[in-house]
Amino acid sequence: MTASSSFSSSLQRRRFAAWLALGAASPLLPARAAAPFPEKGRTVRIVLGLAAGGASDAQARFVANKLGEVLQTPVIVENRPGASFILATEEVIRSAPDGYTFMYAPSSVVAQNPQTLAQVRYDPFKDLTPISLGARGPLVLTVHTSVPARTVQKLVAYIKANPGKMSYASFGTGTSSHIYGEAFARQAGLDVVHVPYKGGADAAKDFLAGRVQYYFDAAPNAIQNTATGKVRMLAVAAPKRSPMLPDVPTMGEQGVSGVDMPSWLAFYGPARMPAPVVEKLNAALAQVLAMPATRDFFRQGAYEAESSSPKQLADLTRSTYDQWGDIIRKLGLVKQQQ
Repeated sequence: MTASSSFSSSLQRRRFAAWLALGAASPLLPARAAAPFPEKGRTVRIVLGLAAGGASDAQARFVANKLGEVLQTPVIVENRPGASFILATEEVIRSAPDGYTFMYAPSSVVAQNPQTLAQVRYDPFKDLTPISLGARGPLVLTVHTSVPARTVQKLVAYIKANPGKMSYASFGTGTSSHIYGEAFARQAGLDVVHVPYKGGADAAKDFLAGRVQYYFDAAPNAIQNTATGKVRMLAVAAPKRSPMLPDVPTMGEQGVSGVDMPSWLAFYGPARMPAPVVEKLNAALAQVLAMPATRDFFRQGAYEAESSSPKQLADLTRSTYDQWGDIIRKLGLVKQQQ
């Protein structure tokens, strides 16, 4: 090959490469279409920051099963217990914002943890995408039957007669069950010990064994534990009685104020999720949560299945954060290390 032909061949290759580069950047060429969500057969994960076996786990698995049918793709629940839901939340925040990973979380994850736990590094308003509300339901003050108290007033009297000897469980430092326990102790002047656990299932083991004496528990867990005959329900920590627990009075009815915040659970994904993906998940969750089977299942645990728009959940997150912040400041609670 002559020098002239070699130069010509080299020039042609450079021109061809330049043409390819220009074509790839040209807006006139059709862009590659985004893959539809969800891709058939690709697994969707619902991350839960609690151990398997509790009421929230049962709710998440029920929803996952129905959601898989609606989306026509596998949906699984992945348990990441520990650190008051921080591990699960960080797992979601680190995940790709593509809709295949999101979490089912109690309101404490976005409203209390950032204000009570020193190791929380996430911002609930910047690092998470609201998808839909999931359920509403009260926490219930439950007591082990070894404690001879059938009203809140009698529980207060018993604790005061045994200062420093009584303990209460929570499903994690900084969670609503902990703050309710702290508010109750402050309001009633109680000398008690707080014992945090990784979730409702772990707390129930010691509670049913009588190693902790009382517990502000999620309503489904409270009902299950009461059915064993080892636990009794004294009050709901809500502004009014639960329609599913009409015979259980509120804390306020029994003379203790400031322990009456409603509780809820919701679905959040990582930040920067595409709007079409959020809309698809929101619509699918709304369909699942409106199913009679879903509503019946949740009501068995004194919870109401309820969906919302992403904007409604964002507003609820902000208002609940502000309400809990007011309580936390009034109690003088500082951020704690777990």
